[in-house]
Amino acid sequence: MSEAEHPIHSAKTLIKATIAACVFAVIALVLIVLPAEYNIDPTGLGEKLGLTVLAPNSELAASSNVTAQPEGGGRSDEVTITVPAKSGLEYKFQLAQYEKLRYEWSSGERELYFDMHGEPEGGEPGYFESYAEATAAEMKGALTAPFTGSHGWYWRNRGEEEVVITLKTSGNYEVLGLN
Repeated sequence: MSEAEHPIHSAKTLIKATIAACVFAVIALVLIVLPAEYNIDPTGLGEKLGLTVLAPNSELAASSNVTAQPEGGGRSDEVTITVPAKSGLEYKFQLAQYEKLRYEWSSGERELYFDMHGEPEGGEPGYFESYAEATAAEMKGALTAPFTGSHGWYWRNRGEEEVVITLKTSGNYEVLGLN
């Protein structure tokens, strides 16, 4: 029996090929399948390649005024929030990692400073991660929670009169409300 036909060499080759195939499959799953099919993009490469818009119920559906039903029997809510003059407040939701929160808020014609952010469950006290920070009178989109924790907005009214915000949300979340 020649060395090339020896069963030990073919078993080693088979094991190496199997491991290589598994590694390739995991890479393809994380970089291509999760962003394109589930809008889960842990590396951020799926968004850069334009794969996340292929996922069902992606932001594309929200921006085209199609009302998507939340997956897994989620919920929909609408609330009015009054931000007093020269004051600020937070409104939050509890989300599990990779759950999606679709939102639309408006303060009419009155612009407010806002910081959309999240705080990881069990994280350092006072730590938060900002997703968007600006001054605007409205905003709509979807947030896929990068971690389990509370997610929402801080609004600051720098004006002399109170401002009323209408906030519409849908998804799989628990309302924490005003903080």
